[in-house]
Amino acid sequence: MFPISDSHPGGRFPLVNIILIAFTIFVFIGQLLSQDSEAFIREFALIPGFVDFGEPTTLIPFITAIFLHGGFLHIVSNMWFLWVFGDNVEAHFGFLLFTMVYFISGVIGNLVEYMLMSSSSIPMLGASGAVAGVLGAYYVLFPHSKIKTLIPFFGFVNIVSIPASFMLGYWFILQLFSGAVSLPFSGEVGGIAFFAHVGGFVTGVVFAKFFKGKEQGFS
Repeated sequence: MFPISDSHPGGRFPLVNIILIAFTIFVFIGQLLSQDSEAFIREFALIPGFVDFGEPTTLIPFITAIFLHGGFLHIVSNMWFLWVFGDNVEAHFGFLLFTMVYFISGVIGNLVEYMLMSSSSIPMLGASGAVAGVLGAYYVLFPHSKIKTLIPFFGFVNIVSIPASFMLGYWFILQLFSGAVSLPFSGEVGGIAFFAHVGGFVTGVVFAKFFKGKEQGFS
């Protein structure tokens, strides 16, 4: 399932959401144009085996890895989900709480994935955990919103409107199942960091439940 748009009006100009998308694209272009893209990734991506909690500088990639991506499909899918769902979450929380949920979800998502493959030398990168946090917050804040969604079916593409609670709940269960299936191989080969998605989503859910009625003071 791929979302096209949602039925809930944003309510205000999504400045932070647009800045996050624009900066992520800017970093991705820099990554592509780098003279040594592999060195660029190894410097800013999160490589679990390089993390030393006694050396603070090795923890910086828990944040910088959020802005790196492994290819066009990776960044397009992440930024599109952020575009569809992020404006509503920002409108509800205001710029400060929205920024917090994005980065806290991204860091916790990376931390969850790190804990499962702490000795790996495979770079972890992408905004998936942060975006998943936005999806988790949306799941709590706008469960009855309708999501216009592309659904492939036997070679045909159908566009249907489905409740946000169903679509995002299905997405979360899919990540959880995919992560469980891939877990035995996670330290051996690269791939999608499903548990970063799970960790980010759960963080967004908890964050939204805690701050749901407190948005006015943080706008």
